[in-house]
Amino acid sequence: MQLTEDIRKKILLFQRTEITEYHIYSKLGRKVKSSENAKILQQIADDELRHYHGWKKYSGQEVPPYRFKIWFYYLVSRVFGFTFGVKLMEIGEEKAQANYDAVARVIPEAKKYQEQEDKHEHQLLNMLDEERLRYAGSVVLGLNDALVELTGALAGLTLALQNVKLIALSGLITGIAASMSMAASEYLSTRSEETAKHPVRAAVYTGIAYIVTVTLLVLPYLLIENYYIDLVIALTTAVIIIAIFNYYISVAKGESFRARFLEMAGLSLSVAAFSFVIGYFIRQWLGIEV
Repeated sequence: MQLTEDIRKKILLFQRTEITEYHIYSKLGRKVKSSENAKILQQIADDELRHYHGWKKYSGQEVPPYRFKIWFYYLVSRVFGFTFGVKLMEIGEEKAQANYDAVARVIPEAKKYQEQEDKHEHQLLNMLDEERLRYAGSVVLGLNDALVELTGALAGLTLALQNVKLIALSGLITGIAASMSMAASEYLSTRSEETAKHPVRAAVYTGIAYIVTVTLLVLPYLLIENYYIDLVIALTTAVIIIAIFNYYISVAKGESFRARFLEMAGLSLSVAAFSFVIGYFIRQWLGIEV
């Protein structure tokens, strides 16, 4: 079959992508704890290898994998979770599939490969059962509550106290007490529900998410003497935390990043603005000078 240079380049690109994903799925399959997940990952890896050899019939040459991508997605999966790593890779694969239609007009077999790729994605969606995602709701609870309460509290305390040490002290006491309260509430709530989540683990995830958020928000007040700058840094940190977490969830669970991000950021910043104004009026009303 005579192929144009453009089609040949696309085939070589597909070929390299297939062999790269073969190595990624194989490495992940050897590391996941679930034997069922490992079996499906290896099946998908074998399909990727079969596709590689299928494209090789048309290109007539061996193609090396993207070594960087293999280690990148493997490390991402180990650090941020198997689900996130695979879904992130699938997003890249969806973009690569845009070229399949052009090749399918010349090589009908390309359409079959594309259908098999879609099947892989659905298999992955059905098989993924990772602890950190099962407890994502608990993490959301801890993060959201800490962001809303602490941004509001720090904004109010900043104008009411106007002393970085007192603001940090008050924020830490408030945050630590609230984290324990939220963890206890999540424990009782999970224990009363019919769910696969373990109450103690749910409480731990909620408490840790709360404490980490509190620490990051209060940290500027421990390092910088200007409380207005500290407040700006704390609010910026809150927005960054919201963006990072919602990106993670949007990739791992296939949810809308924009909607979740705007909702959480808008709520936290609105409470902070309201608390800032309330702090000013309370300070004036009580006539407190620190």
